[in-house]
Order: sequence, then C-alpha cells, then structure tokens
Amino acid sequence: HIQDPASQRLTWNKPPKSVLVIKKIRDASLLQPFKELCVYLTEENNMIVYVEKKVLEDPAIANDENFGPVKKKFCTFREDYDDISNQIDFIICLGGDGTLLYASSLFQGSVPPVMAFHLGSLGFLTPFNFENFQSQVTQVIEGNAALVLRSRLKVKVVKEHREKMTVQNGIEENGVVSANLEKEVGKQIMQYQVLNEVVVDRGPSSYLSNVDVFLNGHLITTVQGDGVIVSTPTGSTAYAAAAGASMIHPNVPAIMITPICPHSLSFRPIVVPAGVELKIMLSPDARNTAWVSFDGRKRQEICHGDSISITTSCYPLPSICCRDPVSDWFESLAQCLHWNVRKKQNNFAGEEEE
Repeated sequence: HIQDPASQRLTWNKPPKSVLVIKKIRDASLLQPFKELCVYLTEENNMIVYVEKKVLEDPAIANDENFGPVKKKFCTFREDYDDISNQIDFIICLGGDGTLLYASSLFQGSVPPVMAFHLGSLGFLTPFNFENFQSQVTQVIEGNAALVLRSRLKVKVVKEHREKMTVQNGIEENGVVSANLEKEVGKQIMQYQVLNEVVVDRGPSSYLSNVDVFLNGHLITTVQGDGVIVSTPTGSTAYAAAAGASMIHPNVPAIMITPICPHSLSFRPIVVPAGVELKIMLSPDARNTAWVSFDGRKRQEICHGDSISITTSCYPLPSICCRDPVSDWFESLAQCLHWNVRKKQNNFAGEEEE
C-alpha cells in the first residue's frame, strides 16, 4: 500500500505548550516580525518560547524597552551546549531555507514539526507568508495542517586516529566544541543528521577527486571529477539540481547520487532506494585527499583509511505545509526556480492552409 501524501496530517496528543523560534541572524528586516510573533505567542497563546541566546544579543532587541517584558519570559539556549530536544513541541522559522537546515541540525534525534515563514532570499522550503501569521499559527496550534515528512540522512564518519586529542567538558584543546564525538582505540567516529546533502569534493587540490562509492558493501563506481553529492529528495532541488540531477518530491523514499563535473561523458545522476547503505572512501591510488561537508557545515578533510557511511535516518523532519505537500512543492518550483517558464507559442490566426 502506497500512502497518499495528502493523508499526512498534524495531530497533537495534547495541546502544544512550548515553541522554538529560529530567526535568521544579522538581518535587520526580521526584527519586527520576530517581535510581533513572540508577543503573539507569549501574550495571546500563553506559550513558552525558546530562543537562541545569540538572537537576543542583537542590539536592536537588547535595547528595545518595549520588548523587555516579553524578552524576560523567554527560555534561552546555546547551540552545542544546551540540549533542548525533549522540551520543544514545535518550531517556527523566520528566514530562508538556511533556517530550516539549521533547525534540523539542532535535533540529532526526533524533530518537532517545523513551520517555516518565507523571509529569506530563496524560500523553496518555506511555504508560509508572514502577512497573516496569526491565523496560520493558530491553525497549527489547533492541529489543522498538512505535513510532509522530509527524510534525512544518517551519516557516520570514521577517521583513523592520527594525533592525540584531549576532550574536556565537550571542548577540544583548540577551543572548538566537539559535537556528537565518540572515540575508539585508533578511531574517531562522528555522526550527523543531514537534511539536504552530503558533499564530497576535491577541496583546494588541483587534481581530480578519486573516491570509491560502495552500495551495501559492493563497489558500484569510482568518482573521478570534482566530487559527488549524496542527497535526500529535499536536497534534490538544492546543490544536486545545480549539478544536473532530477528534482524529486520529498515524499519519494530515495537517495540520490549526483557527480560534480565528472570526467566522463556517461556518468549520469542515479536514484537508489532509501533503505540502502552507501559508503564513500578515498580510492587506494588517489593522488590527494578529499573534503566532506554536511548541509554546508562541519567541513572536514577525508584521508586514506577514512570512510563515510550514509543511510536514510529513522528521524525525518516533519515540515508543516501551507496547503498540501503536492501544491506547496509545485508552487516552490514555479516561484523559486521558475520551472518550465518560457514564452508561449502563438496559435494560428486563421485556418491552416493546405
């Protein structure tokens, strides 16, 4: 039985009480919408509002006396320090697609439903307009909304332990916070939940990248080119689309493998089932190392002996729809990417002559 995407609806076991508001940093145009939303949530709906501490450090917010009483009601947190994963009922994003990716990164396990307002540049993943936010937020609180479950990738990076690193209270000796870091004898293991894509590229090297791609333990190909993109259907409209891949609706259970500038005329993007496990390693005869990033973050070098294992996560991101999963997606294709936009062909003015 194939589930109809329209049948996925937001339902609350009990009324939501806490909401995480994520605002795009360093964007003055979002200050007023942020204030209006927070006042509405705290005073009209009596909700507990969580806000990242660095958002409230903005001088325009810190020095606003009228906003002071509302600000005192906030619960604050710091990324990589405070765990709020079990304290949030749903999330509201103000900004562009990057805010949704950031919300995903904050929850390495189960993700609360996310309502994203289009206040950024592209807005492919943010279907809501802010003009009538009160009625839309009320509908979500009442459970009257459609959902699309955006699959994520579970990524495990295993690195050969090459140097001694001391980790104290979650902070490495160079001052960088170590998130999701585990240690084995001679191994360093890191895990990530990725919403868009894992990108393996040649980094600063002038040589082609040379990486082996395994599927369920079998070598399927060696990538020689600028690199390879492993993406979710949500990520199919991001970097993968720019590299020539097909665009896949987020309800399709799949993983996409897209080469970046392959040095081969026959290397076409492919789609594999969501249940498989991919493994990427440097080829034994690779001239240089490779670099990997996860949704554009946590960029790091991959050397001989290191491996990247990728499979579909069991923790999708529930994205709240403005209308429904199909309408929202095609609306984004038309408005953001101008899909199939061209001047129409003129019809014949009169009857066609024989």
